[in-house]
Amino acid sequence: MTDPVWWFYLFWLPAFLKAQYGIEGTAAALPVALVYIISTIGSIFGGWLPLYFIKKGWPVYRARKTAMLLYALCALPVVFAQWLGSINMWFAVMIIGIAAAGHQAWSANIFTTVSDMFPKKAVGSVTGIGGMAGAIGGMLIAWLAGIMFDHYKALGELETGYYIMFFICGGAYVIAWLVMHLLVPKMQKIEL
Repeated sequence: MTDPVWWFYLFWLPAFLKAQYGIEGTAAALPVALVYIISTIGSIFGGWLPLYFIKKGWPVYRARKTAMLLYALCALPVVFAQWLGSINMWFAVMIIGIAAAGHQAWSANIFTTVSDMFPKKAVGSVTGIGGMAGAIGGMLIAWLAGIMFDHYKALGELETGYYIMFFICGGAYVIAWLVMHLLVPKMQKIEL
């Protein structure tokens, strides 16, 4: 559910900057780079926070799920990217950067959750299946976003398409966390 969001940020951020602010090429380099710099910070922080909780005596799964909930909440404000961007482009860039950081932090933990739950001999296969599902989701979101953006652009309301996509991107992590919580409420090592 969350890999497609990352692919959306990767592929559609330059198009968003061009469509909404008329910047492209080298002019778009700084805002795009800023999003990825912020996401790098999220990636590093993503590994640090659960470890901090574990060192405080929390059980591993509780530490990881709590951290992932916080990362899901970091991604949620991207629903306001279009609105904040109407005030100033840099607000949109910053909020997308924070959401991308939330994604990177989330990803660092979703992969580790697999190794927490599955025996070593299954980790590669489970991660591979998840990666395949994420790649398929990435293709689908790119295809659907393109169709939706073409539709709203033809109506002269491209902003509506971005509102919808940012709403999907922001909500995906909270929904994914809820699904994970419902499917695996307590840490259980999978026996094969």
